Amino acid sequence: MTQLFPLASITDEFSPDLEVAARSMAAVPMTGAELRVLFGKNVIDLSDDEIDQARRICAAHGLEIVSIASPLLKCVLPNAPEVDARFQQDMFAAKYGLEDQDRLAARAFQIARRTGASIVRVFSFWRTIRPEECFDRVVEALRKLAVQAAREDLIIGLENEHACNLATASEAARALATLDHPSLKLVWDPANAYVSGENPFPAGYRLLPVERIAHVHAKDCFLEGHKPAWGPLGACGIDWKGQIAALAADGYRGWISLETHWPGPGHDKHLASIICGQNLRALVQRV
Repeated sequence: MTQLFPLASITDEFSPDLEVAARSMAAVPMTGAELRVLFGKNVIDLSDDEIDQARRICAAHGLEIVSIASPLLKCVLPNAPEVDARFQQDMFAAKYGLEDQDRLAARAFQIARRTGASIVRVFSFWRTIRPEECFDRVVEALRKLAVQAAREDLIIGLENEHACNLATASEAARALATLDHPSLKLVWDPANAYVSGENPFPAGYRLLPVERIAHVHAKDCFLEGHKPAWGPLGACGIDWKGQIAALAADGYRGWISLETHWPGPGHDKHLASIICGQNLRALVQRV
């Protein structure tokens, strides 16, 4: 039996305590970590000493730091249509405006270099009631980040986020086609596309240039009206078996990274992530 893809997780999906998270992730087993919230702070706000501590903890459990899950461009775009109030704006211990983005980008690149991560995740500003009117400004912001990332030999990973202007595969594919830059790639999140009203697999996925997918986030849900009801990975509305098989057939060779979201049985998020991690491991096994 072989494993199709290496597995990772956003650490705080297991626990806000990085030591607890790393131990549980290694037990799945996973070999990669994404840093988002740890030591009570968003990763972008950590000191160099805290970053070094995180690196040591991950290394002690055999975890490679593969992505900095930054909050870049997760803010209001000024002089744009009003923000769409239907979507929950998760900030994960970070709240910044457009005026902070240059400083945050510089720090995110520093953290990536210090940890050895190759990907810095970014977004596309909070989704407005007319996201198509924001498209050109979103692309320009991504272009600026891609140019900076190229100098650092890093990848800007644009996540299709349901609360942001580029939420679906269709929207993300348009942005990638408009900005054909080698340092701009996609963090493909099928569940976010699903929550945005798109059939992520096979329809949405088939719109994407697979060679531009740098990273994949895994979570699962059903829709109750227009709201997600998060649940065990592989047991809800996303065809994860089909999606993983297609990624393998199409030559994707990156990480599949857990982003649980499910509160878990008895609201035990740690247990939820263990269950989802085990489910994900079973999904990437090939006899």
